[in-house]
Amino acid sequence: MLFKQQALLRQRLFVLGSLAIGSVLYLVARVGRLDRLQPLCPIESRLPSPEPEQIPLRTLSFKRGLLHEVHKGNATKEQIHLHNLVQQLPQAIIIGVRKGGTRALLEMLNLHPAVVKASQEIHFFDNDQNYARGIDWYREKMPLSFPHQITIEKSPAYFITDEVPERIFKMNSSIKLLIIVREPTTRAVSDYTQVLEGKERKNKTYHIFEKLAIDSNTCEVNTKYKAVRTSIYTKHLERWLKYFPVGQFHIVDGDRLITDPLPELQLVEHFLNLPSRISQYNLYFNATRGFYCLRFNIVFNKCLAGSKGRIHPEVDPAVVIKLQKFFHPFNQKFYQITGRTFNWP
Repeated sequence: MLFKQQALLRQRLFVLGSLAIGSVLYLVARVGRLDRLQPLCPIESRLPSPEPEQIPLRTLSFKRGLLHEVHKGNATKEQIHLHNLVQQLPQAIIIGVRKGGTRALLEMLNLHPAVVKASQEIHFFDNDQNYARGIDWYREKMPLSFPHQITIEKSPAYFITDEVPERIFKMNSSIKLLIIVREPTTRAVSDYTQVLEGKERKNKTYHIFEKLAIDSNTCEVNTKYKAVRTSIYTKHLERWLKYFPVGQFHIVDGDRLITDPLPELQLVEHFLNLPSRISQYNLYFNATRGFYCLRFNIVFNKCLAGSKGRIHPEVDPAVVIKLQKFFHPFNQKFYQITGRTFNWP
């Protein structure tokens, strides 16, 4: 009985072993055949090759702390050399407009890990004395940055100064140019308010806005008044278009940047070919100040200077209407040139 059971067990093992060996031989033959065949549509060919990220944003985010120490003057020459920090000429410039929100735009763009900003207005291209110092002097005014970062500076006087477009063109004919605008009459009053505050600090008197904006002899808008002239955006833009195509300009809505900044910043990110990194987390509304402040991380927040958001003086409604009517045809032409329309009167 025991002998019969052992014989049956050996027979079953033999059968199972034969099946196993046969399966292995089949798979070997099958794999060899597959190796010899060219697949008609390999999976890799159907999937797009992942493009390498041009800007190592994760690395730049981690190194923001180092740049902060550098800009405070706490970094050593060895650290600067080790991390390959350089002073680059700007790849983008906020050229205007004065009292349009240039400082707010610059500070908000600095939230992006691939952007570094020149903290002060350099006034290189609009100041003959500075321009005579040469491009190396200008470069030395730029902040240290990593090679893949974009350096941005802002000097609002560039937009209205005759010589600037040609000078910037000679430096970099493909540079990206940012113009932030507000409703022209509001901008003119804001311009006046800043000058008025400066006069009052020095205990000096200053004319009321209406007297400056309206020519007392003709009762027409006084285009010799700088605050009015600056708000004729199309006149200045036409001079720039002699050197740069309209595609190298991006128009930012300064009024919207105050009330809802994120969509405007996302448009700028796209214009600068930057990955979208600025989010609602980075912007929070400060009810006391009445505008948005910046959140870089969990510990570092920043609000713009207290001088931002000055209270404007009351202006005669008739003068406001007169100015709005004056600016209207210029605004229409500005919309046509730039392709961006605003809800201005």
